[in-house]
Amino acid sequence: MPVIYSYVVAYDSGFAPNPFNKFCTLATCKPKIRKHASVGDWIVGTGSDRKGIRRGGFLVHAMRVEETLKFSEYWNDPRFSSKKPNLFGSYRMASGDNIYCPDGGDWLQMNSYHSNKDGTPRADHIKKDTSVDRVLISQEFVYFGAEGPEIPDHLKACGLVHSGIGEHKISDIATIAAFEAWLDDLGVRGYQGKPFDMLEIARKRGAQ
Repeated sequence: MPVIYSYVVAYDSGFAPNPFNKFCTLATCKPKIRKHASVGDWIVGTGSDRKGIRRGGFLVHAMRVEETLKFSEYWNDPRFSSKKPNLFGSYRMASGDNIYCPDGGDWLQMNSYHSNKDGTPRADHIKKDTSVDRVLISQEFVYFGAEGPEIPDHLKACGLVHSGIGEHKISDIATIAAFEAWLDDLGVRGYQGKPFDMLEIARKRGAQ
């Protein structure tokens, strides 16, 4: 039976997960989820209550895992070439999560959101990201970013929404069925709303 892995999206940038170019992918961060999630499981990200965000209890994204790949497979798969980052391109190009190129047994980290500000590799992110050589992939997803609906109380009461770091595993059949029914009632799939960081950049530019 499928399970739900829910967690708080502390930094909603469109990088982890990356909802662009027809696929929602989780290729960095959340090593425990990337290690344990199986095809058919749901990954659910809810909003953060951090100061300046205040999106706790709102849905950021939900993706049903349809495929898993190793980093080398992800890197070499032409379906995901558009997810290789270009920090000098559009927002979508800059937030690409296909950042690990196999390099003779090591990992070459592309200049990305997980690199240092000067573009050099960042060792702590490399260590955490590559500790689990697994990328989660979905085309059955909905991504609302900073514009998602509030999760109903009956699902909050079942543990779908929590606070702090870490992830929660929900295996109760009734809860999973209730979540899927609510998601279907929303009537949408795919990319629906912009990441919080994307909206913030536009807001700050407009205020100048």
